Amino acid sequence: MARRAAYTKLLKRDQVRAGHVKGMGDVAFKGFQCLNSECREFLFVKSDDLVGVFEVECGACGAVVRSGDESRFFGYDLLDLRDNSVAGRGEFTILHDDYVAEAQEYKYCLYCNALKPLALFDHHSGRATGRQGECNLCKAVYNGIKNQTRLTDQHREAAQKRRMYMDLSGGAKIDSKQVYERFGYACFKCGRDLRNVSDPRERPLDHTLPAYNLWPLTTETATLLCRVCNGEKAERWPSEFYTERELARLALLTGIDLAVLGGGRQYNPAALKRLGEQQFVESLLAKYTAYMPELIKLRNRILRDTGVDFFAAAQNISDAWRRRADEADARRD
Repeated sequence: MARRAAYTKLLKRDQVRAGHVKGMGDVAFKGFQCLNSECREFLFVKSDDLVGVFEVECGACGAVVRSGDESRFFGYDLLDLRDNSVAGRGEFTILHDDYVAEAQEYKYCLYCNALKPLALFDHHSGRATGRQGECNLCKAVYNGIKNQTRLTDQHREAAQKRRMYMDLSGGAKIDSKQVYERFGYACFKCGRDLRNVSDPRERPLDHTLPAYNLWPLTTETATLLCRVCNGEKAERWPSEFYTERELARLALLTGIDLAVLGGGRQYNPAALKRLGEQQFVESLLAKYTAYMPELIKLRNRILRDTGVDFFAAAQNISDAWRRRADEADARRD
C-alpha cells in the first residue's frame, strides 16, 4: 500500500554515538581468532581488506594471517590396519585463505554501538552491506516505542496487505502446533530448542518458498525457524540459504519437491495461472481497490519478472489505472 504520512516523530536526546562507530554503519567486518594456538585474540578486519592479497597481524602476539600461507597443527602417519604399515605421512595444515573465507561477517549497530553478526540485522537492499543500520534488538525496542501511538488504520492496512498476498498465493489458516510438532519444536537451521519459548515471535513459521514469489504459507509447507535464522533467511530462496543435506531433509518435512527447493527462484505457477483468470483478477481488484498503488507495484513487478500482466485479464479496470501503472514502470527505468 502507499506509504502514509508519519503520525509520530521520535525526537532523540543525547544519543550515545561512539567515535569509532561514526561512518561505520555500512561497513562489514570479518571476525576470526588469531591462528596462534597460544593466543586468545579475536581479530576484526574490514571485509574489503580481505579481498585478494591480504596480511593481518595480531596486535597481541604478532602472528600473521596472510593470503597464500598456511598454519601447521600436527604431522601424521596414516596406518593401514590390515598389515600395520604406514600408508602415508603428511602435515595437517589450514590454509589462511580458507580460514578467512569461512569467517562470519559483522557490522556496527548505529544505536547500541555494538559490533554484531550480520545475521542480527534485518535485510535492506539499498545499503552496501545489505543490512539495516540498527540491529534487530534495537529495532524492536525502537518500534515498541513508536507503536505505542500507532493508529488503528495502520494496523488494518498492514493486515489488508497480508490478506492480499494470502488471496494471491492461495494460502489458508495455519495449524501452528502441527508445524511445531513436525519440526520437533526446534529451529530447522540452527537446532535451537524452541519448546519453552512463550513469545511466538521467537519461533516464527517461515514461508519455505517466499511469499514475494506468491508461494503460500500452509501447515504442510511451513518451516519452523528461530527469529535469528528467520531474519537471516528473509526472502531468500531455499537454495540460497540451506545446505544440500538440509534441502533434502526439508523436502521430506514439507512435501516440496527437492528440485524446486534446490533450484533457482521461481514464481508459484498456480498463482500466476489465477492471475490470468478474469473472474479471479476482477474480484481481487474490487476487494483491494483502496490499495491500488500497492496493486500497481505488484502488477509491474510480476510483469517485469514473468511477462504476466494481470491488469490485462480484467475488463472492469479503467484505462487510466493502466496508464498510471505503465508510467510508474517507466519511471523505475
